[in-house]
Amino acid sequence: MLRIHFTDRDLARVRVAAAPDPLWETVLAMQKLTLDGIPAFARWRRRVREGLRERDARAAVRFLQTIAPPARYFPDFLTPAESACGLKAGLAALRGTPADRLGREVGLMAKYHRLPGWTRGLAAGTSAALDQVAGALQLAHDTLVAPQWTSVRTQVDIDRALRSRLAVENGTLGLLESLRPAFRWEAPVLTVRYPVDRDLHLGGRGIRLVPSYFCWDTPVALADDDLPPVLVFPVSHENEPAPLPKHLAILLGRTRAAVLYAVAGRPTSGELADRLGISAAAVSRHTTVLRDAGLIASRRHGAVVLHNLTPMGASLLG
Repeated sequence: MLRIHFTDRDLARVRVAAAPDPLWETVLAMQKLTLDGIPAFARWRRRVREGLRERDARAAVRFLQTIAPPARYFPDFLTPAESACGLKAGLAALRGTPADRLGREVGLMAKYHRLPGWTRGLAAGTSAALDQVAGALQLAHDTLVAPQWTSVRTQVDIDRALRSRLAVENGTLGLLESLRPAFRWEAPVLTVRYPVDRDLHLGGRGIRLVPSYFCWDTPVALADDDLPPVLVFPVSHENEPAPLPKHLAILLGRTRAAVLYAVAGRPTSGELADRLGISAAAVSRHTTVLRDAGLIASRRHGAVVLHNLTPMGASLLG
């Protein structure tokens, strides 16, 4: 069991991540590739196998699995806090990991499984080894996570909206209570089933809760108690959007169809660009065409443009 001990100061410093964390999602997605017994990821696994036919992508995943094997310990430096600001920021932070920390975490890995020889350079903090890991993570993200990003972002956004509403209505205690039934809140301790028996004392630092699409069943916490506390927990996959219908991609073009599909979540233009990985200018072009065709409606509120499906757009999506 994992027991997280709160003080009054910690309760005032509970935060929910504003968006999916790209490095956490990448590492957890990579681990799910070989876990065939999870129906929620079956369709995703079938879809990404095509990308893994590319030699470089397949090699990157196999390379990373030597230091982040499925359902086992992986080093904390793979998921730096800066990843909350995006993949580029996270990879830059990873490349800057201090050598003494790398040495400790590689040494901890060695207690759980045999490591390949190249990890000696990683333990020493060589830039070549760190660049190799960062490059492999980028390729793994592009292959495993990026094609699924609309679903990832949608499900995480739904979960975050729920937690945020409960926090507004009932405070932090309502937020912590909402984590049931997987978690049990008995003040001042939050308890959850965990692979090892562990106590995490927050000591006034608070904790960042990270809802995750590729986390499954058991939450994940950083192994190093001295790092800022993070708890990654699985979001529900109920009512997950189906894959983009082929008829829409043929009719509208893949990107414009993806924009229409994403508008079902009532996003802003900025959120559309973020979710789909396209520029603000491209979002403007596609939403203009969809609006002129009567498929969406848009409303400006200050500097923000909000989009909604029209009945015709909803009918087209089915």
